[in-house]
Amino acid sequence: MRDGDRPRILFAAGGTGGHVYPAIAVADEIRRLNPLSAIVFAGTRDKMEWDAVPKAGYEISPITVAGFQRGRIVQNLGTPFKAIRGFLQSLSLVRAFDPDVAVGTGGYVAGPVLAAAAALKRRVVVQEQNAYAGVTNRLVGRWADEIHLAFPEAVKFFPKERCHMTGNPTRSELHGADRSEGRAFYDVPSEAQLVFVFGGSLGSEAFNRVLVDLAPAIARENRFLLWQTGPRYYDRVVQTIGNNERIRLRRYIDRMDLAYAASDLVVARAGASTCSELMMTGTPSILVPSPNVAEDHQTRNAESLVSANAAALLKESDMTNLLVETIDTLITDQDLLHTMGAAAAQLARPEAATEIAQAVLRLAGAFEANDLYAGAVHG
Repeated sequence: MRDGDRPRILFAAGGTGGHVYPAIAVADEIRRLNPLSAIVFAGTRDKMEWDAVPKAGYEISPITVAGFQRGRIVQNLGTPFKAIRGFLQSLSLVRAFDPDVAVGTGGYVAGPVLAAAAALKRRVVVQEQNAYAGVTNRLVGRWADEIHLAFPEAVKFFPKERCHMTGNPTRSELHGADRSEGRAFYDVPSEAQLVFVFGGSLGSEAFNRVLVDLAPAIARENRFLLWQTGPRYYDRVVQTIGNNERIRLRRYIDRMDLAYAASDLVVARAGASTCSELMMTGTPSILVPSPNVAEDHQTRNAESLVSANAAALLKESDMTNLLVETIDTLITDQDLLHTMGAAAAQLARPEAATEIAQAVLRLAGAFEANDLYAGAVHG
């Protein structure tokens, strides 16, 4: 950090909430630890960060990104030109904002921004959310001063001596939610079993298609189903399911803290944010990885939880035949549910945002090394 200056931090995060919200969580913690910090984000105009970042109170600058689309030769013809343009824009941004540290949490935009920061001799930090590291983070990890990981399986993709196991930053409101309040909020009897199913914030067509047929078999006797369909699918599901007193349909769950607290078992995708939230809340789960994600990274995430006895794994193609049976097996065994929940909680890293923020501020010269976390990977 330049003498007399406040720390200046540039974040590059884009594409999905799994990349953007961890960056916002770390930025919030940097601001809490050092209110004088100057923070700017880089992102793309047509992705969710363009709305999410300003709503969180931060300035965002546009960068052109060039994602490679497999099997689409014509669409890829302009990729080299977009990549050059994005790198030049990133150089201009780094020179103009003059950051002490550039932090990348994934998405195509992190590539040119962190490359420009490294080229201009700025400190670089990478945060990788998944067990199988993304292409962008694997590339920029070569230049990073520090790489912060959520899953130990990701160490093999980076220089081990620069890796730190700090976990994924999660929303602070997940902490300390009350089960009885959750049951009251979602109108579920206290003595009933509750299965919570969601396929991400936008919903999953595959989940909804299967659940339309299986919901009555899941929500029976003393068992209730809390089902987030996603806004796009809600009306269609309501028309198909009709009125069932044991099913709680929602377009979107905006009180995830209460949903987790109320639930006995969760059925969900295995995105990094979801896995981290399950750990944070100590919630037993059946993870159904999406088969449509890069390098099958959700399966790697799920396998990490399964290896710790914190979750069960079910392929999407097996949902129709095995989902009800798997739910029945798990939810009727209270000892097993308790064991899974405790194992998930053991994996949680509630101080992830704080530890990463401290590391960034230390690299910026604004945090004492003695106050830093002890998250380095050894051996």
